[in-house]
Parts: sequence; structure tokens; C-alpha cells
Amino acid sequence: MKIFKLSDGVLLQHQNASYTLRYEWNALINRDRLFNYLTGILSVLDVISEDKATTLINKSLLPPIGRQEVWAAGVTYLRSMEARMEESADSGGADLYDKVYAAERPELFFKSMPHRVAGHGQKVYIRRDSAWNVPEPELTLFINAKGNIQAYTIGNDMSSRSIEGENALYLPQAKIFERSAALGPCLFVPPDQVIAKDTAIKMTIHRNNTLIYNDETSINRMKRSFTELAGYLYRECNFPDGSFLMTGTCLVPPNDFTLHEGDVISINIDGIGSLVNTVSYKPL
Repeated sequence: MKIFKLSDGVLLQHQNASYTLRYEWNALINRDRLFNYLTGILSVLDVISEDKATTLINKSLLPPIGRQEVWAAGVTYLRSMEARMEESADSGGADLYDKVYAAERPELFFKSMPHRVAGHGQKVYIRRDSAWNVPEPELTLFINAKGNIQAYTIGNDMSSRSIEGENALYLPQAKIFERSAALGPCLFVPPDQVIAKDTAIKMTIHRNNTLIYNDETSINRMKRSFTELAGYLYRECNFPDGSFLMTGTCLVPPNDFTLHEGDVISINIDGIGSLVNTVSYKPL
């Protein structure tokens, strides 16, 4: 099942049918057995046509977030660890990432408040004071207030690699800025709250309508489990409305690549769909 947050309600898609309902977003998603609840209310909802569903999504789609914070996990894939070591080589911080990859405790960091999050079709920003900016495609968990994973979405952890590489203590500036996080296009709610381990993640980047990056991998290359990451996040934090947790980057453009204004980033995850964003600078 997929849940789309619209400007005037919620759209559900299940087994090739679409339904609309008016429901407060945070109360709707922040529950246990979300899939069972949603399938249980379908009988009282009105079915809408595929054309109407497409029109609603195209005209009024919002990022699938309400009052939730967005957090992120770092160095959960081998490729991510290697990239962090490469960018930090000159600063002497390369060993930090090697150690955290092998450590019992994962790297978790705050990423965004909801008002800074971009949705599908919206702009993401790069920093003017960074010479090396990249997108980071990530399977993202929705975890309810009890700490239970209920749904998944696509995340883009926009990152300034030159800032992080200059000094590891600059991580917040490299990761947290306006429109540095994108989520969407929906929440994918599987029947058993589990997503297949062979789920593929793909990313393309177009510049002036020309494909300049194209790669894919699968989530089974992740070193840590989703429940492990969620458990660490909820150890000493309460999230009354639940939270989103990006699970780490698995695709890293080459070191000579940096984003330009106008680039179009497309991230696709099997079962969820595509998150498409255009690169820009924050307006002065």
C-alpha cells in the first residue's frame, strides 16, 4: 500500500485502486500495524478513478511528513565508508569512518526539521560556500512513537562533501541546511512492515537533458539492520509523532563530480516509486 500526503487530504493506493480520505497526517501514520489499520478502513472510503488520482498527485502532492524530525545514519554501506575516507584524507580524519563502520554503535545524526524538507518535484539546495556537493540516495524508514518501523520512503541526503572533508566536526554544516533533505513521493506500507532485502535503489542525474550519472545497487549490501538503527535512535530520544530515519548512502558519484544548479536528480526504489528534484541555490 502507498500513502500520498496531499495539500487537502490523503490518497491511498492499494491493489490497483485509489481512495481519498481526510485525516490528520500525524494521527494517521503514527500507529502500530499501520497496514492492517489502512486495509480495515478501505471499505468505508470512496474509490476514485486512476485519472483523478493522477491529477491529485500532480497538483497537490506534499512531502510525506508532518511533525516528524528527520535523522540519518552514516557509513552503513562499504561504499559510503570508502567515500568518507577519500574526502577526509587531507584533514587526517579518514580513520574515523573506518572505525565507525566496524564499531558496535552506528553513526546517527540529526538531518532536518519538517519545514526544511523538499518533496517530489520540488527543488533541493546546494551550498554556495561548498565546492563539492552531491546527492545521497537512501531508503528511509518511518518509525512510529513506539519505535516500530511501519513504512518506507525515498530520501535524498544532500551533502557538502568539501565541508565535511575539511573537518569531521563540520558535519552539521555539511548536512543541515535549507532543502538539504528530500522525501517522497509517498509512504510505502508493506503488509508485514518488512521490505525485501533485494530491493534495488537507482539514481540518475541529468544536466541540460543529458544523462551524466547512472548507477544502482540493492539494500542487501547494508552492514547494519533497520531495527538496529531504529533501536539506537530511540534509546534516549522520544518522538511523540514518530520520526524518519535515512539509512545511509549506497551510491556515491565519482570524486570529480559536483552538482550544478539546474541538475535533475531522480532516485527510484523498487516498490516505492521515484523521487525527482531539481538542484538550486537558496534564494538570497
